[in-house]
Amino acid sequence: MAFGHEQLDVYRAAIEYVGWAYRLCNGLKGHRNAKDQLLRASQSIPLNIAEGNGKATGGDRRRYFEIARGSAMECAAAQDVLEVCGALSSRDNADAKRLLDRIVAMLTKLGNRGYALREKAVKYRTEFGNTDTESDTESDTDTRAANH
Repeated sequence: MAFGHEQLDVYRAAIEYVGWAYRLCNGLKGHRNAKDQLLRASQSIPLNIAEGNGKATGGDRRRYFEIARGSAMECAAAQDVLEVCGALSSRDNADAKRLLDRIVAMLTKLGNRGYALREKAVKYRTEFGNTDTESDTESDTDTRAANH
């Protein structure tokens, strides 16, 4: 079973970017603050996409997609910091920014229309079946509430 957010192209692109950022940071010596910031911001992108896609209202979804978009912009700035400090080549920076640009564009569209993709409903079963043999009718509920 796939969750709704796993079906979104933007989520898959964000996961790809997290992998790139992790590999980059894993190979860097020094630059602790920029590395930490890049790792935190890169991971924030797919996490906010997933959380936003699970929200019930368009306003909530939009807010999380906007946060994810802001994190992608933060990643671009962190890459610039690493480039100016000599830890990232301009070519690698430009290549990674192309992926970030795609992510930002998709998040902008998703945020503007309040879109969500949900997972398919699944019927859950237990190996013992339904063990609740009592029915809870409104009158049963009202009677129990009155007695307490």
